[in-house]
Amino acid sequence: MSELTFEQMLEESFKTIHTGEVVEGTVIDVKPEEIILNIGYKSDGILTKNEYTNEPNVDLTTIAKPGDVMEVKVLKVNDSEGQVLLTYKRLAADRGNKRIEEAFNNKEVLTARVAQVLGGGLSVIIDEIRIFIPASLVSDVYEKDLNKYAGQEIQFVISEYNPKRRRYIGDRKQLLVAEKAELQKKLLESIHVGDVVEGAVKNVTDFGAFIDIGGADGLLHISEMSWGRVENPRKLFKVGDQVKAFIKDISGTKIALSLKFEDANPWKGAEEKYASGNEVTGRVARMTDFGAFVELEPGVDALLHVSQISKEHIEKPSDVLKVGDEVTAKVVDFNSEDKKISLSIKALMGAENLQDTEKEDSVENGAVESEAVSAEESAEASEEK
Repeated sequence: MSELTFEQMLEESFKTIHTGEVVEGTVIDVKPEEIILNIGYKSDGILTKNEYTNEPNVDLTTIAKPGDVMEVKVLKVNDSEGQVLLTYKRLAADRGNKRIEEAFNNKEVLTARVAQVLGGGLSVIIDEIRIFIPASLVSDVYEKDLNKYAGQEIQFVISEYNPKRRRYIGDRKQLLVAEKAELQKKLLESIHVGDVVEGAVKNVTDFGAFIDIGGADGLLHISEMSWGRVENPRKLFKVGDQVKAFIKDISGTKIALSLKFEDANPWKGAEEKYASGNEVTGRVARMTDFGAFVELEPGVDALLHVSQISKEHIEKPSDVLKVGDEVTAKVVDFNSEDKKISLSIKALMGAENLQDTEKEDSVENGAVESEAVSAEESAEASEEK
């Protein structure tokens, strides 16, 4: 039997490794871009940053230190420099594949940090498996800018698992929808008509504002924003404003809110303030062909019929008045039941024609009130639509 040389004995003292084999190594040195490991082979193993993780901007000196023991996979036994190339992320991906498959089958809720914001969605990494969450599945509402999610931890479920195509799709939206449905159910079980609630303005439209009252959105219609007239909800509210309102109606999952609190009702005490014969001052709020509506205070409008504007004949109110004009007139009728007030400037124009005015009033008021009521109700119905 021939004697072995020292070199041959040294060669035989090292184990044999193969590409694809999983080996255990001890960290010898760590640099920001690579980790060097003793894997019991004649050459040291090199684990580069790109083969450690898919995460960008990772400094390997924060991951490992000399003496640490790591399990890695052999990528190439002998590179151009005689070193063994190793991979950790591919070993982790093999194991991660099974982890993602189990999560998909069990509908498990996963948590991961957003690794990258892409043009069409978000990218997260779990056990070196890159999962894509499309923009349409990031939230239950339209998200114009996804950059706010960068670096955040989010929860999601796997909605599509296709390892052959390396296609892993995450869905955050269904979790948010389910969570909101549960919150809405609890809220609807606890609230009642008349309850005062507080919430943040979520959206403002031409017809009203949607208020998040903690589990559901309530609609504050433009007609319920004030006892007075509101022309544009966007002039009163903006997204994020805190609003305290009361629940006016609950119909299924629809919640109607109102800011017209009864203790602020301007018609309280109006019988005395605007009794027939009283002299009042107001601002012309809007006009029709038959008269002008004068705002005496927010929420209290009175009709100044065209026949009561002047002793002279006037074809239409806009011939002598415009919106915003301040007018002083006399209350000639107050209808508390229908909340209707009729005014007359002519009644203040001197006593010489007072008797004629009163005669005209007695004849005209019935027709005027009937005409005004029907016209105003028609206008209000049109606005509600």
